[in-house]
Amino acid sequence: MDKTEGNLERVLTVADPLIAGHLESILSERGIHCHVRNRHLVGGAGEIPPLEAWPEIWVDAEDAAAARRLIDEVLEPTGAAAESWVCRGCGETIEGQFAQCWRCGEYPD
Repeated sequence: MDKTEGNLERVLTVADPLIAGHLESILSERGIHCHVRNRHLVGGAGEIPPLEAWPEIWVDAEDAAAARRLIDEVLEPTGAAAESWVCRGCGETIEGQFAQCWRCGEYPD
C-alpha cells in the first residue's frame, strides 16, 4: 500500500532516477503537480537499504488516481515490437524500433 503524508500520496517507487525524472516531466505537462523524493539517494545504496534509496513520486492525493493511470500508460508497452527492416539504401538489417538506418540515414519504405 502506498504511503500518504498530509495531502500528498506516493504513487510510485522506482529504481532508476532517470525514469522518475521522465515521469515527473510527463505528469507536470499534464497539470499534475508532483515531487520526486530520494532523487539523489541512489548513490547511498549499500549504506542504507536499497529500497529506501529509490526515488519516489508523490502527488496531491486528489490527483493520485489520474497519476497512476498516466504512469501505467507510459510504462506499459502498447503492443508487439516492430519487425526488423532492410534498408533500401545499403541493405543493412535494422531493428524495428529504429526509424532510420544507422549506416546511411535512409528511412524505411
